Amino acid sequence: MSDATENDAVLTEQRGRVLLITLNRPDAMNAINGALSNGLWAAVQRLDSDPGLTAGVLTGAGRGFCAGMDLKAFARGEDIGPMMTFIQNGSKKPLIGAIEGFALAGGLELALSCDLLVAARGAKLGIPEVAVGLFAAGGGLLRLPSRVGFGRAMEMAITGDPILAEEANQLGLVSRLADKGGAVDVALELAQRVAKNAPLAVAASKQLVRATQGVTEDEFWAIQNPLQAVVFKSNDAKEGPKAFAEKRAPEWTGS
Repeated sequence: MSDATENDAVLTEQRGRVLLITLNRPDAMNAINGALSNGLWAAVQRLDSDPGLTAGVLTGAGRGFCAGMDLKAFARGEDIGPMMTFIQNGSKKPLIGAIEGFALAGGLELALSCDLLVAARGAKLGIPEVAVGLFAAGGGLLRLPSRVGFGRAMEMAITGDPILAEEANQLGLVSRLADKGGAVDVALELAQRVAKNAPLAVAASKQLVRATQGVTEDEFWAIQNPLQAVVFKSNDAKEGPKAFAEKRAPEWTGS
């Protein structure tokens, strides 16, 4: 099942329990304008609100993932508030970025809002804003140090030079490499593996892994306790052991 949002600036296609989200401004290198911002936000809301979906894959049409802000749209005053909301908060359900070609400036910051990244060999990832008198203001300076290490993040930030997907994989920024043209297929395969598991448990696990960044143990347990109360009393928590005992695949409902 496929559809489009915001005049086809963002396409969505459901594949089983996975939602494939495609940034669809290839002639503009998927640069972020108002239509793309609103379309992505609508797609993420669909992912998070549909109990029939467990995970998503985010990719870009054409030569690359995303080249960052559309400066012409910015000059026109187009609103990209929904995009910034997503970049700051991410999605409730796991989202895997599939990168071909490049993810640069705000495009890399968009990718960093995903939970896992798959990148094609040779893809360039960077925050080159300093070269045009700006800096990466969409979370890249916050998130890169924990993904690639302080020294490499600092070098990327103040030189503006990108790194290749192969190095990003060695540093832990990219979890899986793909051959050129194969990033979406590898990301979908990974997302389908995630989608075999119970949706509530998957979403809670994602939230808790993210919560370990910069919190104390006491704060972590305070976050986990209410999630545990919901997940462990869910219908899926009953279905999982029952399916295991009956030697069959579980039928998840996300409730």
